[in-house]
Amino acid sequence: MKLSEVTNAEQAKRFILFPVELYKDDPNYIRPLDADVEGVFHSKTNKYCNDDTTARWLLYDDDDKVIGRIAAFVNASTSSIYEQPTGGIGFFECINNKEAAFKLFDTARTWLKEQGMEAMNGPVNLGSRERWWGLLVDGFHPPCYCSNYNPPWYRNFFEEYGFKVFFKQYTYLRTISRPLKDIYYKIADRIRRNSDYSFKTIEINRIQKYIDDFHQVYNEAWINHEGVSSMSKADVHDLFDTLKPVIDEKIAWFTYYRDQPVGFFLCIPELNELLVRYANGKPTIATKLRLLYNKLTGSCKTMYGLIFGMIPSFQKKGLEVAMIVAAEEYLKKHSSYRYIQMNWIGDFNPRMMSVAEQIEAEVYKTHTTYRYLFDRTIEFRRHHDI
Repeated sequence: MKLSEVTNAEQAKRFILFPVELYKDDPNYIRPLDADVEGVFHSKTNKYCNDDTTARWLLYDDDDKVIGRIAAFVNASTSSIYEQPTGGIGFFECINNKEAAFKLFDTARTWLKEQGMEAMNGPVNLGSRERWWGLLVDGFHPPCYCSNYNPPWYRNFFEEYGFKVFFKQYTYLRTISRPLKDIYYKIADRIRRNSDYSFKTIEINRIQKYIDDFHQVYNEAWINHEGVSSMSKADVHDLFDTLKPVIDEKIAWFTYYRDQPVGFFLCIPELNELLVRYANGKPTIATKLRLLYNKLTGSCKTMYGLIFGMIPSFQKKGLEVAMIVAAEEYLKKHSSYRYIQMNWIGDFNPRMMSVAEQIEAEVYKTHTTYRYLFDRTIEFRRHHDI
């Protein structure tokens, strides 16, 4: 076996194509868009990326066939928030061979130590958590858009190497037609009788208003969660610019108190179901027409809970449930969606787990974010304890 750092276009192409070969017999695998993966490794498409913050490698067998890949990252905005300066590894793929897997881990660890890191999290992304974050350990269903999918044996690679569970993140699934418990309709009715509160879907022709509202709520709702940094107005603009082609006004909701935004539940059509599974890595005119067709005909049956936020002072009032009830009632009348996947609910966020469980959503997938401490004499502590 031999390693080679990815330094040119041909190697980058092999980095992209290796999983296509690896998963060729797996019916659940959905090839990501090439641009979504490659974009992580370029400064023009990823503000966290430069020559000093990322490296990636390919592992070859003796016949020059790719048998593994890995990337390593240093994110300056988050690497110093932990007790130990912490880098990350991601985009790990490997044949079912422990020696090959460990060689990839060793390479990433050595590079991160050279960057001054004392620990590594993985598998993670150089960027925000909603993409490429966590190892799939349960619920080997087709992946959501930009979600990690992997074979079960990767878990053994990570844990036998010495990675420890840092936190788990859950994807919940709910059938929209299934009624909620009566108590939740009563809670929603009580709140809706108070005219100070209102629940609204977004309007594309007033998108700037919702960009401002999202920015305000997000930075109050999420800023105290470890590993989550605030979003600038430019960040939010970039997010909505990316989402604009696929936004469905019916499934993006905001909560207001006296016309001031206090919460949101932002969903989008599940993009792998809507588009990506038809693209073979690269959107063409045909796949873009398929996107339009699927949007117009309601062919996409799964909505994807992208992010949920409620300003802390408005939590524990039943507003989360009331917003979900408002959305449920509207969707039953005005949409063809059958399922909602509520993605990326960390085990360090029991309130959001409780909201999902209250509406009788069930854990559909479990991803694990692991941590490896370079100094093995240091006592490992889980995310909840830091």
